[in-house]
Amino acid sequence: MEEWKEYKLGEICTKIGSGATPKGGKEAYLGGETSLIRSQNVLDFSFSWDGLAYINNEQASKLNNVEVENGDVLLNITGDSVARVCKVPDSVLPARVNQHVSIIRGDSSIVLNDYIMYFLLYIKPYLLSLSQGGATRNALTKGMIENISIPLPSLFKQNEIVSILKSLDDKIEVNRRINENLEQQAQALFKSWFVDFEPFKDQPFVDSELGMIPKGWKIVHLKDVCIKITDGVHNTVKDDVNGKYLLLSCKNIKGGKITIGNNERRINEDTFLKLRKRTMIDKGDILLSSVGTLGEMVLLSESLEKIEFQRSVAIVKPNQDIVSPHFLYYSLLNQKNRIINAGHGAVQQCLFISDIAEFTTIIPPKEFINLFTKVVLQLTNQITLNNKESRRLAELRDTLLPKLMSGEMKINDINLK
Repeated sequence: MEEWKEYKLGEICTKIGSGATPKGGKEAYLGGETSLIRSQNVLDFSFSWDGLAYINNEQASKLNNVEVENGDVLLNITGDSVARVCKVPDSVLPARVNQHVSIIRGDSSIVLNDYIMYFLLYIKPYLLSLSQGGATRNALTKGMIENISIPLPSLFKQNEIVSILKSLDDKIEVNRRINENLEQQAQALFKSWFVDFEPFKDQPFVDSELGMIPKGWKIVHLKDVCIKITDGVHNTVKDDVNGKYLLLSCKNIKGGKITIGNNERRINEDTFLKLRKRTMIDKGDILLSSVGTLGEMVLLSESLEKIEFQRSVAIVKPNQDIVSPHFLYYSLLNQKNRIINAGHGAVQQCLFISDIAEFTTIIPPKEFINLFTKVVLQLTNQITLNNKESRRLAELRDTLLPKLMSGEMKINDINLK
């Protein structure tokens, strides 16, 4: 067996360092040609474009010492997202990082950047433990990162290991892009039919509170087309670190999906059943973020067997005798800006259940709702299948990762078919 040599990260990296927040408050983020990567952009295994900031040339020049290069590894080093790690995508360049993100750049004659990324993901429990020494919040310092020990095989063996893991991640990324395209098609179809009324141009139109609409169509409040509108738990809930059920919040709803991190709140079965009896969350429900970042939503394509939500998430249950879940979901998604602008609060924005109940939506004749649902179901069913495959691939990758990075498993023993 090939001998692996042990190094400190500081010995095999040409760059380990974080940036700073540009001065000038919100004005500093009003635009420019340089991306500013922040902690919310760094997810495990992947880069998120949500909330990506841009800075001008003057601001960028002040951060030249943390200029991101093609292939760099990005590591979150503070806060709740500490130890999340990914590689920078080429398309985000030119870019800098702020003080919450560290650039890690390996010496290419010794180590592959991809190998560093997968190694850091492999030792994430250790990184989380290491970060908890801070007085006020979790943090990883430059010195901590430099002193991390990393056993290295040859570059040839590193490339073999990376190729296996990356092939799985690449397929997950392909599925994500396909799903993004399918979702855009569904949204475009809704806008064409029920906002621009393109198939109905020849019909007579009448005035309404939402503008001109085809004659015979209705504008109704959400409460009139829903069985129930409620939110997650209001009372204090006792956590159970060994619980098999999760208690999530609005931060777990992003981009039409439910995302689950490594440090979510856990509850026991008795608590879960009590909460479920109240919320009655089921397939076809629409979950809507109602505190903090407003307007994020997800349509449940399957039942959530082991997940409940905190008060920051509203649960909208469509009356399917009147409107399909898919139609109502895309109607709300199309009104996202109106939903955000309806928020209350100077410090933290929120929506009350009474606010949500009074949201308005357009209701065409049932035949058009049914036709739209039939077409969109073909798209969303494919999205669901792609998500299931991606979860399977992620589970396989997570199983292989520790075995490959520790040298426990031989490359020839792996069959990805």
